[in-house]
Amino acid sequence: MHIHILGICGTFMGGIAQLAKASGFRVSGCDANVYPPMSTQLSSAGIKLIEGFAADQLAIQADLYVIGNVVTRGNPLMEAILERGLPYISGPQWLAEHILRDSRQPLWTLAVAGTHGKTTTTSMLAWILEDAGLAPGFLIGGVPENFGISARLPGAPRQEPAGRSPFFVIEADEYDTAFFDKRSKFVHYRPRTAILNNLEYDHADIFPDLAAIENQFHHLVRTIPANGLIISNGCEESLARTLARGVWTPVSRFGVADGWQAGVVDADGSFEVALAGRSYGHVRWGLLGEHNRMNALAAIAAARHVGVTPEVAIEALASFRNVKRRMEVRGVANGVTVYDDFAHHPTAIATTLAGLRHKVGSARILAVLEPRSNTMKLGAMKAVLPDSLRDADVSFCYGANLGWDPVETLAAMGERAQCFTDLPALVEAVARFAKPGDHVLVMSNGGFGGIHDKLLTDY
Repeated sequence: MHIHILGICGTFMGGIAQLAKASGFRVSGCDANVYPPMSTQLSSAGIKLIEGFAADQLAIQADLYVIGNVVTRGNPLMEAILERGLPYISGPQWLAEHILRDSRQPLWTLAVAGTHGKTTTTSMLAWILEDAGLAPGFLIGGVPENFGISARLPGAPRQEPAGRSPFFVIEADEYDTAFFDKRSKFVHYRPRTAILNNLEYDHADIFPDLAAIENQFHHLVRTIPANGLIISNGCEESLARTLARGVWTPVSRFGVADGWQAGVVDADGSFEVALAGRSYGHVRWGLLGEHNRMNALAAIAAARHVGVTPEVAIEALASFRNVKRRMEVRGVANGVTVYDDFAHHPTAIATTLAGLRHKVGSARILAVLEPRSNTMKLGAMKAVLPDSLRDADVSFCYGANLGWDPVETLAAMGERAQCFTDLPALVEAVARFAKPGDHVLVMSNGGFGGIHDKLLTDY
């Protein structure tokens, strides 16, 4: 069967392409921006890529068109598919029907949902199961350093024959499915084990308020069977409200006294893991911040549900290498360390900066921020942006293409904030300001014009 994927170069759709190829499908795809690293991954997998969405792509005569949520009405290829009555399906639905619930071997799906930490927690959970010898499949919205790939089928490559493992770990995104299916992606997955990591307002382009997102999370809760398990952040009022609407599955909580807790935290970031007062040992690793400790607790609890003891999970996390673009050191030049991080929501910005501050002590931190997400562009979270930058000594904001004025928003920060609409000018200002011993934290959910390499060159 030949599937043609529209919007193939996004991390999620690119992962679907790789899973489909490994499952024996003939796969091709198109996107408006066919560029590395996803284009390289797909090409190396033997997947044909086409630039753009021209209607003449119908000449390839695919059996089914898999539609990413980047595709809207008016897209010329999509319009041609509709006009000719050709078969099409969303990416999440295709994944659910052909991978997660394949009639030959329905999988035990472990889904990780939440406003923040989905990629990191999914990667932690996949690595714990891998290290325990369970060879899970996974689809992750980033590239875990332990695996070097964002997606694979269960049983590969450590277990033969491929596909014998029943486990699949997936990053469960609350963003909508497709232009013709406005439910959150995760509604399609029907997990047996589900992590609800946190829940805040985000995605202002599709959700009018927090209540609308809570509604989608409750749709997810409704799909989890009675023999499953929900692992929920016990500190989140939004999740408590969601579960109070009805729950038919056992719930295990973390971050609270009667649930999973991070106990004593050592100076190097290692911490004790305890459940209802019983200690299971210490996670000894190099990750920073309270948010990562919470991510780890959720992953340990989920792994326990499939039979991995907390002691084994704790040992596995000692060799967890994080995810690309999560506090990733891009280089050191003239004594200045440049980091790359995916943070773009104010809560993620604050926790990322807090983690770096814990690491570097009194050394100067220069935050370089691109408010690029749809939520940030619309200005829905601008009021809390200044406070989220409190742990930075100076913040540099790239304010091009925003629907609000960052100079006005960050005015209360005084000399601690500088705003630019010209990227070269921003790079020059940061390079001029930085001095040996400084830590430059670049935060964006996009490529940010290759700013990391430009900064390292200028230093």
